[in-house]
Amino acid sequence: MEELTFRHSLPIQLRFNDVDKFGHVNNSVYFSYYDLGKAEYFATVRPDLDWEKEGIVVVHLEVDFLAQIFATDPIAVETTVAEIGTKSMKLIQRVVDNKGEVKCVCQSILVAFNLEKHESQEISEEWIQSISAYERRDVRKKKA
Repeated sequence: MEELTFRHSLPIQLRFNDVDKFGHVNNSVYFSYYDLGKAEYFATVRPDLDWEKEGIVVVHLEVDFLAQIFATDPIAVETTVAEIGTKSMKLIQRVVDNKGEVKCVCQSILVAFNLEKHESQEISEEWIQSISAYERRDVRKKKA
């Protein structure tokens, strides 16, 4: 896979309760950061989407914790779509500090979901075009 560019970045304000008794951000809190980044990413890429009818659901997560985040560290969540298949997409996110050090990396598999029918559906061409335009590359999964 080609080197990914993270065009979307969301600064995160650390909260007092994010930090555990060891003085660093608790690993369970990272998921709320990733949710914020994901929500902002899709609001940017698909601002016209009717979230009451069409959506995406997380079906798989993989996380690698690489370095501690302390209460005074300025951080941001970076988000990109690595590839899109027929019904799913691979989202890559990472938490970085203001020096560019990667603190944590998360890979999510998201499935397109029809909220009216309560079933998965194919990812529409509109989704693919919107994300490809934002990412400035074709995000379609390459055939093997």
